[in-house]
Amino acid sequence: MAICEAIFGILIIFIVAFDVFQAVVVPRRSPRTIRISSLLIRLCWSPWRRLSLSAGKKLREYLLGIFAPLSLMLLLAVWVMALIFGYGLILYALQDSIQPKIQDFGNALYVAGTSLFTLGFGDFVPVGIARLVMLAAAGSGLAVMSLVISFLFSLYSSFQSREIVVDLIEARAGSPPSGVMLLETYARLKILDQLPHDIGNWEAWAAEILESHRAYPILSFFRSTSADDSWIGTLGAMLDACTLLLTTVKNEHCGRAYLMHRMGCRILLDLHRLFQLPPADILEVDREQFEQSRVSLAQMGFVLEDAESAWLGFVDMHSAYSSLLNTLVQYFATTPPSWFHHAVPAPHPLVRRLDQKTVSRSPSSKISRSKSRRPFS
Repeated sequence: MAICEAIFGILIIFIVAFDVFQAVVVPRRSPRTIRISSLLIRLCWSPWRRLSLSAGKKLREYLLGIFAPLSLMLLLAVWVMALIFGYGLILYALQDSIQPKIQDFGNALYVAGTSLFTLGFGDFVPVGIARLVMLAAAGSGLAVMSLVISFLFSLYSSFQSREIVVDLIEARAGSPPSGVMLLETYARLKILDQLPHDIGNWEAWAAEILESHRAYPILSFFRSTSADDSWIGTLGAMLDACTLLLTTVKNEHCGRAYLMHRMGCRILLDLHRLFQLPPADILEVDREQFEQSRVSLAQMGFVLEDAESAWLGFVDMHSAYSSLLNTLVQYFATTPPSWFHHAVPAPHPLVRRLDQKTVSRSPSSKISRSKSRRPFS
């Protein structure tokens, strides 16, 4: 019986160590094996998502926003408790090698916990092989804690790098972001010559997302601070803008848009496979919406392709990523990208402040203020 307990404890410790190694140390997709981290996140996400969607808007965004940090803390707690349980089984099997002798399994868990956290109260003293077990428990505790701390720093660094671009696109494309509005902003501000360079930066940002989110899938559950913004919607707006450049706008320098389109489709396809998601409906853009965007782009000075050929090309390229994008939108319960914004973005706050100062300094405003003053009594 004691041998079986020791073997079972060693097996639990091995499973936990392998899961920590795959989830934290190895920066790549792991093989299809039984893993605590991926199983825990999958089991928790579905009921948490249903609970969040049934709540009000503010509470819903709060619940969805804290899922990723809570799951990380829960995962750390599961790892630690599993290690304590595994070492407790081994020490309970070696109860004769500990002075005073361990009387029950509760005392074995206590000794395993104090060893794992390197507390060293000294009320139980190991003898013989039990010394090696308690040293291994202490080393395991230090290793798991240090790896998790470095893992958290790496996760939040990748998250902040991702959200910087999300905020930049929100300033250009609205909230939720729109690919049409993104192109309109560049034309309105007369910075179209900067667009190819920025598309190259989008491609680099997309490559970083592909690498980080594929290696650490928990990053996909981290949400933006704004309810209408998300990295999925930002990626969708970028793909919509690149699709319009490739099919609708006459542009000689569309090579970067083509590369960005390929990179975006690859991200969506890889994440779709990683999370094993079922196919969803296409985020449709009907012909009327497409023609409205053509009119808006033409008013901004873009030279457009023939309407019929542009529509056929747009449908072909848009369908390459639309269904995959909608699948991720539904799975992560986030806001899809907007297609077309009719409203012009509000002016910058500094511009409004300067306008107010200009009005306050005008002669008419001075006369009105002088009339409104009351004489001293």
